[in-house]
Amino acid sequence: MPDNYEDIIRLPHHQSDDRQPMPLRDRAAQFAPFAALTGFDGAIAETARLTDRRIEPDEEAASILNLRICQLRERLHERPAVTLTCFIPDKRKSGGSYVTIRGCVRRIDDVAGEIVLTDKTVIPLADIIRIDL
Repeated sequence: MPDNYEDIIRLPHHQSDDRQPMPLRDRAAQFAPFAALTGFDGAIAETARLTDRRIEPDEEAASILNLRICQLRERLHERPAVTLTCFIPDKRKSGGSYVTIRGCVRRIDDVAGEIVLTDKTVIPLADIIRIDL
């Protein structure tokens, strides 16, 4: 048995009579790197994205919120300007984020438990942790 393929090393390379040789550019593409795990980078980024936990207001904070809602009800005819800090649940994972929304109050819907702003933004009362008039 030959050690270094001496018997075949100098033989001519076979060329097909039926097909054209593949262009070098296409041959190189066969060996180019590829993403074996498509979407893996996105999954890692999603897992690494941080979310906040919902804060449940204590009794004192709840009474302050109720007082502010009562004050808003009394001034609804004025369309009072407010700054609301509220929790927005994350659509993809548990938790969410706290955002500050500024606007003018159009109405307070006690049945649905929502504050509706003049720009038609609807904010559930249960998600509000702070109201600044």
